Amino acid sequence: MNATRSRRPVPDRARKRAIRALAAELGVPYSVAARLLTERGRSSAGQRRPVFPVGAGEHRAWMFAAREHRTFTARVRDARQAADLPLGRAAHLTTRFPPLRVTAGFGPLYHGEGRETALAMLYAVVEHESPELLPPAGELAWAAELGEDAGVDIACAQADRAARRLLDDDRWRLWVRVEAALTAGESHPDRRVRDAATVLGRELRSTSLRGSLDGAGHILDALLVEPYAGDPPGTRISVDGHPGTVVGARWERHGPPSAYLVRLDGSSEVGVVER
Repeated sequence: MNATRSRRPVPDRARKRAIRALAAELGVPYSVAARLLTERGRSSAGQRRPVFPVGAGEHRAWMFAAREHRTFTARVRDARQAADLPLGRAAHLTTRFPPLRVTAGFGPLYHGEGRETALAMLYAVVEHESPELLPPAGELAWAAELGEDAGVDIACAQADRAARRLLDDDRWRLWVRVEAALTAGESHPDRRVRDAATVLGRELRSTSLRGSLDGAGHILDALLVEPYAGDPPGTRISVDGHPGTVVGARWERHGPPSAYLVRLDGSSEVGVVER
């Protein structure tokens, strides 16, 4: 009598099979499908997602609600724009995180008329100084066709973080780095890079952007805290019983924010709070 040999379970066999099936269904690489499946798992496990503050008026709330009810065609169009570094992604994020109107306890956030241009310039510096942080064009294109912001955000995560970290360096020196990136971009073999450098070069010479850097930082902070269920700028919190407002975050090279920048009600100073 032959004994039936039981098949030894292979660790993670089911997950690998699910990733391959998802990759085949969506027509994306295995690595992209793996990240998307991880994100789905976090959502299904009930991980808290950040609630973006809407301020005193109804306009910002209406804008967020309208985005949630976009058609699939509109979602794909927006995702394609989000994948178009540097100009398209800057425009996408500026629309996605509109200015927050002043309410009791804190001043304007996500503000500055030139925040879109400022964001695009940050991405241009990242592309010039650290091109290895940009996702492959093929991966970006596949992610965009999913019609989900999260897919493009996953692909651009390293570039987004690098752009945000630029704002923590010497901001006077930042403009030197921006000029160097745009000068190099004007002679780049890729027409996309050349065109972006030309557009941004004109903006740099004609527009004052220093008042928009904080707003650009708020946008990137809000974007980056989402996977960690963190607190985006504008979130009301309590610190040792004192109410305050999150106005920013601090980032290392990897992982969740290392701390939050908080302004307590009635104070003009910004403190650092570990969360």
